[in-house]
Amino acid sequence: MIVMKFGGTSVESAAAIERVAGIVRSRFDLQPLVVVSAMGKTTNRLLAAGDKAAAGNLGDALRDIEDLRAFHRREAGAAIPKENHPIMETVLDNNFEQLEQTLQQIADAGQLTPALWDEISSYGERLSSALVALAFPGFGIPAVHLDARTVLITDSRHTQALPLYSRTYARFKEKAVPLLQGRVAVMGGFIGATPDGITTTLGRGGSDFSAAIAGAGIEAEEIQIWTDVDGMLTCDPRVLSGGHLVKRISFAEAAELAYFGAKVLHPSTVQPAIEKNIPVRILNSRRPEVGGTLIVAETVPSANAIKSIACKQSITVVEVRSLRMLMAHGFLRRIFEVFDRYKTPVDMVTTSEVCVALTIDQTHALGEIEAELSRIAEVTIVRDQAIICVVGDALRDTAGLGARIFGALRHVNIRMISQGASFNNVSFVVDGPDLVPAVQALHTGFFTEIDPQVFQ
Repeated sequence: MIVMKFGGTSVESAAAIERVAGIVRSRFDLQPLVVVSAMGKTTNRLLAAGDKAAAGNLGDALRDIEDLRAFHRREAGAAIPKENHPIMETVLDNNFEQLEQTLQQIADAGQLTPALWDEISSYGERLSSALVALAFPGFGIPAVHLDARTVLITDSRHTQALPLYSRTYARFKEKAVPLLQGRVAVMGGFIGATPDGITTTLGRGGSDFSAAIAGAGIEAEEIQIWTDVDGMLTCDPRVLSGGHLVKRISFAEAAELAYFGAKVLHPSTVQPAIEKNIPVRILNSRRPEVGGTLIVAETVPSANAIKSIACKQSITVVEVRSLRMLMAHGFLRRIFEVFDRYKTPVDMVTTSEVCVALTIDQTHALGEIEAELSRIAEVTIVRDQAIICVVGDALRDTAGLGARIFGALRHVNIRMISQGASFNNVSFVVDGPDLVPAVQALHTGFFTEIDPQVFQ
């Protein structure tokens, strides 16, 4: 058994669904469980309608979802065989009737509460999974729909729910595994439910996480993440073109890259796979002939000192300076309690004798955070920064590697430096405008020649 996850762009149209069907059909003998994201930009459109309803514009919100219904009927209908169109209409009727009720609840509440956010944003995957399951038989694939909310059991932390793993794995064995005997099961990513059946979501981008959980639950031989890129590259293509495909990489390296901005993989994805030692493969649904990137448990030896360069843009640096309190017992705890209260994750931390500097990429509560920190120290906010993360298992035992990294960056001003606690990444902060030249310098310095066993 394998798990095959397809992102929103892979199921955004009738032509895209047909491509997916061809890929799934070619692997039918491997007993695939298919996980799909919402079609195209559906989740964004659902949340926009929710915002309108919360603002008192229920009529506009209802008109928006009628457009969304027409989009699903048009694109999915063109891929679904005619004999399944009556079932398709029932699926659309049921889901959009419930969606209208959800919008009414939002309008009555006057706000998009976390629970209502989960409910309205879940419809994209609920629709796509049911419709793709109806389309597959037209391409010669026996298929059945699996409602993710019946197998992926979570806690009640809305918008960022965490799986209850033992219950979830038991459900997958009980409900999903029998469905894969001679058929393909199709479920939506991103969504789950509490033990009481209340809809939850795993956070934006959580469909990858769903696929890994499903893979662990059915004890899959491999988890395949099908996206719109060939796999992990030696640099972020949105920052610098011309990167090389990384054919094989370790879980530890992939986790660092995912956390520090490699958008082809959700940061939490690898955890269930690591625990069950299931390989994860990143593939391109538009170029299925490309071998992609295989992520494995063991270290991957390479003649190149590093595997990839990841980036996070639009970073804010918060500097907390106190001559009086830095070394005082409990000072660091007080700083991080402030960020915890405002649910703001911290990416990097560096300390000196008188200053603590840290980076955040979520600034929704920055004003309140600055005000609280200012009661105990002097605070400086520096915006428009970027994190560059150099990743490779060889970082831990390659002498002189630091000199090579910072020698390549000799013309770039560096604000912060952090050696990862895992010893396979070195991260640093530069001014936003310096990001591209810095990545270019590093890529030239480390990937002019590549190990053909690891890179393509």
